[in-house]
Amino acid sequence: MRIALAEGRAALDAGEFPVGCVLVGDDRVLVRGRRINSSGADCNELDHAEVTALRRLLTMNPQTDCSRVTAYSTMEPCLMCYATMLLSGIRRFVWAFEDIMGGGTNVPLEQLHDLYAGMQVELVPNVLRAEGLALFQNFFRRHEYWRDSPLARYTLAQPTGE
Repeated sequence: MRIALAEGRAALDAGEFPVGCVLVGDDRVLVRGRRINSSGADCNELDHAEVTALRRLLTMNPQTDCSRVTAYSTMEPCLMCYATMLLSGIRRFVWAFEDIMGGGTNVPLEQLHDLYAGMQVELVPNVLRAEGLALFQNFFRRHEYWRDSPLARYTLAQPTGE
């Protein structure tokens, strides 16, 4: 998680939304990713940290057995990232700070169609939460992206130093 937090800090330093992601397999870091294009001329909602990390992993090694991969993220994966990683075979997710606005991990998979219904997923929230919270509080105090969102209000209302 500390490596994911370092990626989040690097994103923040670049003026991006501070999501960092590390994909780990067999107790070693396979790839790192961070949010890009959350502002500026190329602004989009596709270049999330988890997606950039997964693209890098599958480009470097398309034969990766993703069922043996754990995704560590500074923030709970959004619905897009969560579904993308699930469909790629990742079943273990660890994150620092909850995404109360767009987190995908509370989707009841068993209520979806067969493709998702049988998936056994391990979810590990709040790992180094205080450090993750600090990243997002810092971001929302300085940047416009999602500034007036429920996520920003929730994040800025959280006590620091938990």
